Amino acid sequence: MDFNEANLIIKYSHKISSLAKISASNNNIESEMYEKFDVKRGLRDKNGKGVLCGLTEISEVTSWETKNGVRTPVPGVLCYRGYDVKDLVRHCVEENRFGFEETAYLLLFGKLPDKTELTEFSEMLSEFRQLPRNFVRDVIMKSPSRDMMNMLARCVLNLYSYDPDPDNVSLSNVLRQCLQLIAELPMMAAYSYRAYRYYNTNDGSLVIHKPVAEYSTAENILHVLRKDNAFTDLEAKVLDICLVLHADHGGGNASTFTTHLATSTGTDTYSSTAASLGSLKGPLHGGANIKVMQMFENIRENVKNPTEKNVYDYVSKIINKNAFDKSGLVYGIGHAVYTVSDPRAEVLKIYAGKLAEAKGRVEEFNLYNTVAKAASEIICNRKNLDKPVNPNVDFYSGFVYSMLNLPEALYTPLFAIARIAGWSAHRMEELVCGGKIIRPAYECVIDRRKYVPIEKR
Repeated sequence: MDFNEANLIIKYSHKISSLAKISASNNNIESEMYEKFDVKRGLRDKNGKGVLCGLTEISEVTSWETKNGVRTPVPGVLCYRGYDVKDLVRHCVEENRFGFEETAYLLLFGKLPDKTELTEFSEMLSEFRQLPRNFVRDVIMKSPSRDMMNMLARCVLNLYSYDPDPDNVSLSNVLRQCLQLIAELPMMAAYSYRAYRYYNTNDGSLVIHKPVAEYSTAENILHVLRKDNAFTDLEAKVLDICLVLHADHGGGNASTFTTHLATSTGTDTYSSTAASLGSLKGPLHGGANIKVMQMFENIRENVKNPTEKNVYDYVSKIINKNAFDKSGLVYGIGHAVYTVSDPRAEVLKIYAGKLAEAKGRVEEFNLYNTVAKAASEIICNRKNLDKPVNPNVDFYSGFVYSMLNLPEALYTPLFAIARIAGWSAHRMEELVCGGKIIRPAYECVIDRRKYVPIEKR
């Protein structure tokens, strides 16, 4: 921000504040009006179930089953193209290989690749990882941002200028663009962070590593972020599992629905992806694991002796709005869709434990489990729930990233790096099956008024 711009902000700050109050007073719809018109706020019914507004074959989130007309909560299941994500992770672990590339192939093409198909697909992604000539210098280095999601969106939009055929929405062209984005997003995030660190902190060195052709996506993320390029196989495998678990989550989550919405307008791939990045950036969607980390920092500061009773007492204070941010929320506990359990959290808890052992952070891992137990018991007792309230994937993902020494600024971009695979699959599906611009209705509830000449106002 230059001197003149700063002066303008100061000059008009009071006036803008006054205008904001006027805007607020004229945008105040009473809650009874939503009931009167039976508006499904948040596109969800009173039971929290999403309003059905589309069909998909890409992924399925299951948390309830209906028998004889009775809806009963069940342990959560997440399936990609009909395959349970737990099975995808388990087989990759048993076969000692990385799974994100296979997951991206499955989401995009609807089938598990054989060895040849997976090798060819991985090689193609490897070729696409190299950013366009001078892109790092001209786009990333010249205007670094303190917010990496903002930077990612800017980088993606800039790719439009480097694309020889950016507006062509044929399936083959869009697929090519999507493959490039899946490959390039990790590099753009890592380089953006390095540029910001160099120009805006006391870090006096600027390190830009090129990706390694033989490495997986997870390995390359660690390779380009670390000055010494060093990482263990366990670190890379756990990061890979995080990418698999975050690759998609049905068509109704905010950022994926944004992909469907933007795609339905006929816009280009870069604009659609930037819109989805903007949705994911919101703290109610992609930034939740950062709130979990901040909450645990607060707990460690205030609970010096983390016995089960002391942790229970402090979690009670959080829920009573007397501690942490006084919102009454225990971040990372519960989920908008899953009822009994979040399958992603169940998987990640296992590997968070393995990583904690390797990193000497078992006590911290135990604290996470104690907080989860306390929060579940207190919330269930307070609300008289007959089912447990369990951790969601965000409860453990931030802890895993911290053990991998990944900067907090990249926690949400890592979500995007994984979810671009799902967004790409949903964009392709919308192009094939959509056919209509997505246009939900809003009821206007203000009375008609006659125009008043300016002299009489």
